[in-house]
Amino acid sequence: MREEVIVRVGAKVLAPFIITFGLYVHFHGDYSPGGGFQAGVILAAAIALLALVYGLDAVQKVVTPRFVRACAALGVIIFAGVGVVTMVLGHNYLGYNALAHDPRHGQHYGILGVELGVLVTVFGVMVTVFYLFAGRRGRTQ
Repeated sequence: MREEVIVRVGAKVLAPFIITFGLYVHFHGDYSPGGGFQAGVILAAAIALLALVYGLDAVQKVVTPRFVRACAALGVIIFAGVGVVTMVLGHNYLGYNALAHDPRHGQHYGILGVELGVLVTVFGVMVTVFYLFAGRRGRTQ
């Protein structure tokens, strides 16, 4: 891989801003367009950018395939866990009103929890798909 200094520095500068924007999209998703799915894709795009610039092997040492697969599963557990907690508290599955003393606050906490689960799952799946396609190393059929 050629050492393109400008591209490498540009990626290092852009990646934290991309990650910050992804987190903004997640946490602001209940007030404007956005949410867990969009944030997960944005965070995965930051990883893809770094892998394209620094190489797949270098990025996989930091964000391991095992970690991203665990993220995919953990997100589903978070999503389902929010629903189980509401059931344990005596409400319907995903009945967010049970999560706080004020139903409005409960709705807010519930949707943030569910969207966090979606974010983690989408991030894990998208990065896993990227790793699988990028790791093919030119194999043809």
